[in-house]
Amino acid sequence: MAILVTPQTRVLVQGITGSFGARHAQLSLEYGSQIVAGVTPGKGGQVFEHGSHKVPIFDTVADAVRETGATASAVFVPPPFAADAILEGVDAGLALVVAITEGIPVNDMVKVKHAMKGSQTRLIGPNCPGVVTPGEGEKSHGGCRIGIAPGYIHKRGNVGVVSRSGTLTYEAVFQLTSRGYGQSTCVGIGGDPVNGTSHLDVIKMFNDDPETTAIIMIGEIGGSAEEEAAAWVKEHCRKPVAGFIAGATAPPGRRMGHAGAIVSGGKGTAAGKIDALRAAGIAIAETPSVMAETLIRHWKGA
Repeated sequence: MAILVTPQTRVLVQGITGSFGARHAQLSLEYGSQIVAGVTPGKGGQVFEHGSHKVPIFDTVADAVRETGATASAVFVPPPFAADAILEGVDAGLALVVAITEGIPVNDMVKVKHAMKGSQTRLIGPNCPGVVTPGEGEKSHGGCRIGIAPGYIHKRGNVGVVSRSGTLTYEAVFQLTSRGYGQSTCVGIGGDPVNGTSHLDVIKMFNDDPETTAIIMIGEIGGSAEEEAAAWVKEHCRKPVAGFIAGATAPPGRRMGHAGAIVSGGKGTAAGKIDALRAAGIAIAETPSVMAETLIRHWKGA
């Protein structure tokens, strides 16, 4: 069943004519994703071609949705224009918008969050690797890949992965696949301080998904999202969860990588997050290299 996206999800790419958007549109098409439209203002009527695929380009998201039935979007739009691109997807009634763009001003994202109140659209990101629901068969081709994650490392299975870090998402997925454990869906929620979907949101979806039987949750310093998810897991989650928190050696007050990864006022420390996860019964991976091993040991020993 998976969460958020399936192999049938119809995807449009905002910024498909830029080099970054074009490259990842090509990779998603090769993976088997149904890329049904591209959107670049002023280039409506052109066609994005890759192999045997011919993807029509539209001036607006509304036009693309009306003509192709797209329900999800990948945003590869430069930071100054990305907030408007997200809201264009919201206004068009998309079920899902995945904002890959890094460096969107925090104030822009605050306005986006306010404008999205009451909408039917779920936002993943920004500054995220996106979402992958693997398909069946060799290299899981035929699944749905929205974003920049390397599709070839995924395998169809029953482990849900949610992470603030793109590279740690890939590491967890590769470890699982190498050990013969596939994934139901992998969700990179992004590392910015203001984002659309939290660890808790995704954990709830995995808990309700009959196909997902175990979960890896990857967090990092900054904010309180991991603690909030842990509190919910302790009271409600019926499935084994393993976690890893990045940034244990980060000096207080210094931003590490992601815009949201900063310890401020003594809050958001790695130690505090690890304690919260452990208290919730979540198995803690001490290093990134043992994330899958930690989950499997906790899962099979449960």
